[in-house]
Amino acid sequence: MSRLFERWNKISLVKRILIGLIIGVILALTIPELASPIVIFGSLFVGALKAIAPILVFFLVTTAISQHKSGQKTNMKSIIILYLIGTFFAGLTAVVASFIFPINLTLGAEISDVTPPGGVVEVLKSLLMNVVDNPVNALFNANYIGILSWSILLGLALRNAAESTKAVISNIADALSQIVRWIINFAPFGIMGLVFDSIATQGLDTLFGYGQLIVLLVGCMGFVAIVINPIIVYLGIRKNPYPLVFKCLKNSGITAFFTRSSAANIPVNMKLCQELNLDKDTYSVSIPLGATINMGGAAITISILTLAAVHTLGIKVDIGMALLLSLLSAVSACGASGVAGGSLLLVPLACSLFGIPNDVAMQVVGVGFIVGVIQDSCETALNSSTDVLFTALAELSKKRRVEVKNLALERSKHN
Repeated sequence: MSRLFERWNKISLVKRILIGLIIGVILALTIPELASPIVIFGSLFVGALKAIAPILVFFLVTTAISQHKSGQKTNMKSIIILYLIGTFFAGLTAVVASFIFPINLTLGAEISDVTPPGGVVEVLKSLLMNVVDNPVNALFNANYIGILSWSILLGLALRNAAESTKAVISNIADALSQIVRWIINFAPFGIMGLVFDSIATQGLDTLFGYGQLIVLLVGCMGFVAIVINPIIVYLGIRKNPYPLVFKCLKNSGITAFFTRSSAANIPVNMKLCQELNLDKDTYSVSIPLGATINMGGAAITISILTLAAVHTLGIKVDIGMALLLSLLSAVSACGASGVAGGSLLLVPLACSLFGIPNDVAMQVVGVGFIVGVIQDSCETALNSSTDVLFTALAELSKKRRVEVKNLALERSKHN
C-alpha cells in the first residue's frame, strides 16, 4: 500500500487532478447511484479549504507587512508602482471581459440565501463596517475584509518588533501554507467528488460551462500578456516592446507554466535578469518581491470567478462596483499564497463585496480547482514573466530618462 501511495505522489498534481476529473465524469455517466458516496470527497475538500483560508490570509498578510524593511536604497519604487498598475489593469481587463462574456456556474442550493447589495454606496457602507469587525469574529465568520484590515494593522504594529517575534509569525504562515499544500494534494479526490456531483445532478452541460470559463480566463491572461503589458512597456521605453515581452514569456513564462509556482521560478528569473544585464541590487529584491505581490494572473482569476458567481446569482453590478472589484482584486491578489491554486483562496474576499455567503463562495473555489489544471499554469506563467518584464522596464525607462535629460543639456549648451 505504501508503494502505491509513493507512486501516486510522484505523479504531478496536474495529472492527478486530470485523473480525478476523468474518473468523476465516468462514474457520473455509468454508475451514478452506486458511486454516490464519493460526493463526500468534494464536501470534505471544500470544507477543509473553507476552514483554513481565513487564518491563512490573516497570517500571510501580517507576515508580508511586518517583514518590510524601511530605508532600503534600491530602485524599487518604480517597480512596485509597475507591479500595482499591471495587477490593477489585469483585474480591470477581467471585469470588462466578464461583462462582455458573462459566465454562469452550477452551484448548490445555498444560493437562495444571497441578498444582493443595492449599489456601490451600500457596498462601501458594508465594506467599512466589515473593516472594523471584531478580529476574532472576522476569523470565525470568514469576514475577509475584516481579516485583511486587522492583519494589515497587526503587520504594521509588528514592523518594529524583535526579529524573533517576526520569525514566529513567519513560521506560522509557512506552516499554514504547508497545511494548504497537504489539502491541495487531496484535490484529485475532491475534484472527482465535485465533478461527479455536478454531472450526476445537472448533466454534461456543466462541463460546457467549465470550458467557457477556461476560455475566458486564458483569453484574458493572453490579452494582458500580449496587449496590456506591451503597451505599458512601450510607454516606458518608447520603442518596440515585443522583443523584450517575448523573451520574458519564452525564458520565464514557459518554465513557470509547468512548475505552477512563482516562488519555484525565482532562480529562472534571476538568471534571465542577469542575461538582460540588469542591476543585481535591484533584481535580487524585485524578483522575490514580484513572486509575492505581482499577481496580474491572480487578479484575473479572482475577478472572473467572482463575477461568474455574481452573474449566476443574478446580482446587478453597476460601474462603481465593477471598479471597486478591480481595485479589490488587485489588492487581494498581492496576498495570494505561493502554493498552487493560492489565488482561489482569495475569491471569497471578493465575493463578500456582493453579499455572497462563504458557503457559496467556496463552491466557486471548488469550480476554480476544476479549471485550475489549465488556469493555474497560465496564471503563474503570466505572473512570473511579468516580474522580469517590469524589473527590466523600470531600469530601461530610467536609462532612457537619463539619456533624454543629458541630450537636452547638450542641446542647451550648444544653444
